[in-house]
Amino acid sequence: MSLHPRPFLIGVAGGTCSGKTTLSEHLAVLAGGEHVALIKLDSYYRSADDLGLADRTKVNYDHPDAFDWQLLNDHLAALAAGATVPVPIYDFTHHDRSDRVRLLQPAAIVVVEGILVLWEPQLRERFDLKIYVDTDADLRLIRRLRRDVAERGRTAESIIEQYLETVRPAHEQFIEPSKRYADIIFPQGGMNEPAIDVLLARVRELALVV
Repeated sequence: MSLHPRPFLIGVAGGTCSGKTTLSEHLAVLAGGEHVALIKLDSYYRSADDLGLADRTKVNYDHPDAFDWQLLNDHLAALAAGATVPVPIYDFTHHDRSDRVRLLQPAAIVVVEGILVLWEPQLRERFDLKIYVDTDADLRLIRRLRRDVAERGRTAESIIEQYLETVRPAHEQFIEPSKRYADIIFPQGGMNEPAIDVLLARVRELALVV
């Protein structure tokens, strides 16, 4: 009975709208989709079906307590063992998990991206490569405004209020300090083409993907 080879795990952290997703998706495309499984931390927000919509809007979604770390760690352990995992699908409009899942197949490279993936100790220890995407706060806020208005049906006023009350404090308390755990600090995310080329070459070397 042959053992399933352990995947190469990459953690990509950074502030809201720093370019984590763009970087991760770009890396997946360049490395070859069949070689990469991409997991977004946003999929692992805790279920809030016991709360009404008004109360769900008041939850601090940038705090570590908002995430189901145990489920994410269990899923990564299963992927490492060669199993397919049911990744939750989160509904940002209703601030809750939907009743659907995305079946994720194991792959040679597993990329986990999200604001706090370098904060949680058990998760952090799983990564073979830890990346922090470092982008200026004003650019991140502008990107968040555009995204949440266009994709999540929110008003500019509500986005700014949330940013000031929870997003910025959580960034300063949890996300920015996690940068010290990074192996690579990546300026400007997926828009930094030269850095992506260097990163891709390194990932291919370490993960033995050709």
